[in-house]
Amino acid sequence: MKVAIYTKYGSPEVIQIIDTKIPSPKPNEILVKIKASSVTRADTMMRQGKPKFGRLFLGLFKPKNTALGTGFSGVVEAVGSQITKFKIGDSVFGEKLFSNGSNAEYLCIAENVVIENKPRNISHIEAAPICDGFLTSYNFLKDIADLKPGQHILINGASGSLGSAAVQLAKVMGAKVTAVCSTRNIDFVKSIGADKIIDYTKTSITNINEMYNVIYDSVGTLSYKDTKNLISSNGIFMTPVLSGQILCQTLFNPKKVKFAATGIKKTEELKRLFLELVDFFKQGKLYTNIDKSYKLPDIAEAHHYLETGRKVGNIVIVNP
Repeated sequence: MKVAIYTKYGSPEVIQIIDTKIPSPKPNEILVKIKASSVTRADTMMRQGKPKFGRLFLGLFKPKNTALGTGFSGVVEAVGSQITKFKIGDSVFGEKLFSNGSNAEYLCIAENVVIENKPRNISHIEAAPICDGFLTSYNFLKDIADLKPGQHILINGASGSLGSAAVQLAKVMGAKVTAVCSTRNIDFVKSIGADKIIDYTKTSITNINEMYNVIYDSVGTLSYKDTKNLISSNGIFMTPVLSGQILCQTLFNPKKVKFAATGIKKTEELKRLFLELVDFFKQGKLYTNIDKSYKLPDIAEAHHYLETGRKVGNIVIVNP
């Protein structure tokens, strides 16, 4: 089978497509033939080895884990002897963390992690990125912010994978949403439910005369220092994008500034959030926007496009 890997940090050109043996599932695993997989900003940052202090965990001089991709959707091709939930031919989707990546033709995954039968009302392409944008943002809105009906949230980067997921989720949770995006993405962000739009190309967020219960910076371009006058007395600033500045602000003001790496939550906590998302999708309350799709041999091109910052929603890799 073909799989995308990177053995050193750098530009998208460090990505290689290699041939390797199709894995055999362990007794508690299923083998999935991948129909679609995600490409995210987190993938590009790990490939670049940024921020550099992150290499203490990723690998100081070269990556410890050479795999790419986490989110996937596909069809069960084989099952281990202990499998009870899934059967051959089932359409499934989920997330594979900290091991063999999803930017491949096949993967093996345990039955008891973040994986579920794909809702019939969404395609493999729509399902593949759910655990990246939606799962991360749902963790922030529900578990970190404890967002309540009627509260006001500002979402920065509202047209991206995390941001567009957050806009929809905040509306499902009953919040009032102010979304920050560029001029060309205003219509899209309105279409997914934003109550108010701030065009950052015309208006500086620091000049806004409004208070928010939550500021969710999904792209890492703001800071608590710049926005603290916009946050209510019991409000918080939160972001999934780690930087030296955010790390310091989190350490010195932990009640107001929140950073979290969703992928390191306990499996049972991730599954709880994931299964709630599955129900939302089954009910048609959430929508995955796909900006572009690429074939696996063209994954470097996908990384290049993601780094332009022009992505609207999600990018996926599609296998035949």
